[in-house]
Amino acid sequence: LGSVLDLCRGGSIAGASVTMPLKTLAYESMDHLTDAARVLRSVNTVSMDDGLLIGHSTDGDGLVDALLEEAVSLVGASVFLLGWGGAARSVADAVKRAGADRVLITNRSGTDADELQSIVPDSLAVPWSERGDVCSEIDLVINCTSVGMGGDPSLPLDPSRLEPSTTVVDLVYHPLDTPFMVSARRHGCRVVGGLGMLVHQAARQQEIWLGRRPDASIMKAQALQALAERR
Repeated sequence: LGSVLDLCRGGSIAGASVTMPLKTLAYESMDHLTDAARVLRSVNTVSMDDGLLIGHSTDGDGLVDALLEEAVSLVGASVFLLGWGGAARSVADAVKRAGADRVLITNRSGTDADELQSIVPDSLAVPWSERGDVCSEIDLVINCTSVGMGGDPSLPLDPSRLEPSTTVVDLVYHPLDTPFMVSARRHGCRVVGGLGMLVHQAARQQEIWLGRRPDASIMKAQALQALAERR
């Protein structure tokens, strides 16, 4: 990351997209931060301004864009986030701003209650070992962990604990149909994959770099082609 940021400062690169596990380190390396990036302590987008590194966060708003595209409403919803990394913090902030009524968060390594409240006031931390116990109260479950990525058969949550009316979102996009999505669909839940978030957050990134937002449908078609070639 340091070498790439040096190239940005030197004018060789005009911007950068940052992915896990470097979002927190990128946050610590910026000269200036947008309000969202500062609160979230996470940077997934770097732009330049007179040789200074500007850190942004587009993940959460990208997910909200993707959910709106799928006609999933967040207004008044109870949302349960699995994981508490940079993407999860961005998602928690964005879904609350989009109208979610309750945000519950669980994390394998625990969560800091003060940090939760600073990002999403009135949020509730749920111990990882008890994550299945709150599922009957949830409208939307979002997997923000890497569980299920790249052929990992593990599940971040047992879908049988969910109500069939629950919508399940998995931020993992490779494979497109994760084990969590497959299992949740069999249980009767509606499922939304992570490719939409990837595309829409990238569209927001391009708007930051270029001053205009591209056609997300073209980006999604190209992403699907690229993923198909990796199989």
